[in-house]
Amino acid sequence: MIDLYYWTTPNGHKITIFLEETGLAHRVIPVNIGAGEQFEPSFLAISPNNRIPAIVDHAPADGGPPISLMESGAILQYLAEKTHRLLPRELRARWETLQWLYWQMGGLGPMAGQNHHFNAYSVEKISYAIDRYVRETGRLYAVLNKRLADRAFIAGEYSIADIACYPWVQPERQKQDIAEFPHLARWLAQIAARPAVQRAYEFAKTIKKPAVDDEKSRAILFGQSKDTVK
Repeated sequence: MIDLYYWTTPNGHKITIFLEETGLAHRVIPVNIGAGEQFEPSFLAISPNNRIPAIVDHAPADGGPPISLMESGAILQYLAEKTHRLLPRELRARWETLQWLYWQMGGLGPMAGQNHHFNAYSVEKISYAIDRYVRETGRLYAVLNKRLADRAFIAGEYSIADIACYPWVQPERQKQDIAEFPHLARWLAQIAARPAVQRAYEFAKTIKKPAVDDEKSRAILFGQSKDTVK
């Protein structure tokens, strides 16, 4: 049994998609990041960086005590190795997949996240920051579009690389014209049509989203510093 500590963010969606794709037994524990639940000591014991998602695997492969993990990329890789699903075992194909998983973790996610912040959440609209992250998001879209020009999925077969990237490709929200990226558009529609992906997003609708327009929630989500690390 996997305990998933979850909220309705792109990184949270990655793990619910994986769990829906594989049917791995799990329990979802919502962590309302707009209300500050990510700072509860019980959660920090699992995720010291006070971020979702996090998991606890109560039946690890070594038969030992439960394993807790933070960071969505590490969680995807761990669960793929646990289930022998969505991550090739052959050397070259495995690393083809993992390099694109890390590309998402180091590039697409952080850059698109800053795009979201300065476009949608920042009270002060800073034109330099908006332009910087919209352009960089467009560059990353172009990289992914080129990658998908001659293959159905990012690493050949559907994998955790696709699961990691999909929730972070949000053209309208990220001020991108998807028509400029036809291969990416095809891939996006293909992933969206998967029953497991649809189930994951339907589940998200049952969880109340954080009220980021509320002043208190804004302070919790965007006012963190060294002093909030406990």
